[in-house]
Amino acid sequence: MTTFSDLGLIEPLVRAVATEGYTTPTPIQAQAIPALIAGRDVLGIAQTGTGKTAAFALPILQHLEGKRLRAAPKRMRALILTPTRELALQIGEGFATYGANLRIRRHVIFGGVGQSPQVAALSGGLDVLVATPGRLLDLISQGHCALDAVEVFVLDEADRMLDMGFIHDVKKIIARLPAKRQTLLFSATMPAAVTGLAQGLLNDCVRVEVTPEATTVERIDQKVLFVDHADKRSLLVDVLKDSAVTRAIVFTRTKHGANRVAEQLQKCGVTADAIHGNKSQNARQRALADFKTGKLSTLVATDIAARGIDVDGVSHVINFDLPNEPESYVHRIGRTARAGADGIALSFCGADEVAYLRLIEKTIRQAIPVETEHRYHADAIAARRAGGGGGSRPPTARPSGSPKPAVGGPPKAAAAKPRPAGVAAGTPATAKVRTGRTPPHTAHHAPNHGPARQQRRQGG
Repeated sequence: MTTFSDLGLIEPLVRAVATEGYTTPTPIQAQAIPALIAGRDVLGIAQTGTGKTAAFALPILQHLEGKRLRAAPKRMRALILTPTRELALQIGEGFATYGANLRIRRHVIFGGVGQSPQVAALSGGLDVLVATPGRLLDLISQGHCALDAVEVFVLDEADRMLDMGFIHDVKKIIARLPAKRQTLLFSATMPAAVTGLAQGLLNDCVRVEVTPEATTVERIDQKVLFVDHADKRSLLVDVLKDSAVTRAIVFTRTKHGANRVAEQLQKCGVTADAIHGNKSQNARQRALADFKTGKLSTLVATDIAARGIDVDGVSHVINFDLPNEPESYVHRIGRTARAGADGIALSFCGADEVAYLRLIEKTIRQAIPVETEHRYHADAIAARRAGGGGGSRPPTARPSGSPKPAVGGPPKAAAAKPRPAGVAAGTPATAKVRTGRTPPHTAHHAPNHGPARQQRRQGG
């Protein structure tokens, strides 16, 4: 069995890791740390929750401790560039934890807050700076910092960085770095744009790939529930009131959708809050802190916030809206089943989201099982109907034992079947459960028109 001391780490780092209860390195740590200690450039491909932060933080700390140099004013020795404020703070916490037994000057900078504390920290020089691109360029343009003394540069979450439109900022930052440096690039996926960036950035690199591209964590029990959009909120409330759901993250496609869902949950007695790009930094951090401490049982988030949420003990991830980028599905559900735990991922799929589902299944190279027991939502939908909710179509499910259509294959017509066990007696005829993987009456429209039209309608 490989241990952290076997990787060549110095005693203060091994002791800090042991204090956190870690004994065995994850695959990416076991492969990346020796190469980084040897001074090699590294291209790391790993999905979230694999121990990526420690994989680069530990060898960087060892490098800094080994040279024992003091950074010049307005300079930093190691620069970690990351796309979001939440992720920057998470990485900063990682350096604080792993460097607890070392004398390391570190700071985290990002936009949306006053810059005075950041300027003050930079003025004395830093060993480690974790930054988001926009604020870093602002401070450089104002003369508060320079990148000419960087010894180690890390570009983290490179695919998300490009997705968020930071490519030009990233290139400006790279152009200011010294030619002689160690470079690390980490990404969960490797689209063509990231591959091209890596080729121009890395020199004779070691490639570390611990999982196939866009695969999902094996410990996550994934299910899809077909449900009309009008019934999604009732279904969500019903799911969250299940005692098995101890801590949940709910993903929506838009910021306004996140706000609406959080407000609806609060009205139904669920302790919930929303986190997205339109929230102030203080509001986002307060919601995340409340979620970590258990004051909130549910966090409603958009994809922009997905990779910055690193909270242990998330029992469920719920895709209230399916993502229109299939890779985002992997990052979303990666918020559960962390640190060796199991997790459950439930996806609500409306008739206009079938195309998204098929793209996700094609990307992860597996069909997501359909929830057939209806244990979550039969009573909720029946209650909604009884309360005058109207006659929109109910969830669709494939009966247990029926054949599963091939991923990407043509939709099949759905035939009506008897109501399965679990659907409350007295449910109106309009709420009868239908079979078939694709909801009826919209199957031939969804792949070409439904997702785009729905996204425009929601302002996505």
